[in-house]
Amino acid sequence: MRELFRDAEHLFRLAGVFVALFVAFLVVRAVLIPKSFGDYGHYRAAALGEARDRGVAFAGRAACLDCHEDVGTAKAGGKHAGVGCEACHGPLAAHVADPATVVPQKPDPAAVCLVCHVQNLAKPKGFPQIEPKEHYGDACGACHKPHAPLPVEG
Repeated sequence: MRELFRDAEHLFRLAGVFVALFVAFLVVRAVLIPKSFGDYGHYRAAALGEARDRGVAFAGRAACLDCHEDVGTAKAGGKHAGVGCEACHGPLAAHVADPATVVPQKPDPAAVCLVCHVQNLAKPKGFPQIEPKEHYGDACGACHKPHAPLPVEG
């Protein structure tokens, strides 16, 4: 029997390395994975409370149209009819709560328009796409009205 395990020392060392790696894995896993992970399936339960504590940032299209009916009318027949106000203007719950004090900044067309309209092969064929250097630079507002983006008649 002694002959059988004579050269097995290297196998015991290898088994020891595997055991050490497994213990290290368990320690790292315990440190990195939050305690509430898995309470609701493959999710971190504490994330619900954290999201609730952040408060509301977006007001919604209906809140915008309460005061800005003219913009709603302009958008109604245009290509941007389905795009929510806060997609371009950012979260506006603070403005809705206190419109006199919190005045949102006018978005920069060069930044906002290109988020959707810069040329990309992954977009549908009929979707308006531009190559900014070939499409008069970043002066989108010079030719297009953002709420009804057909070219302005010159």
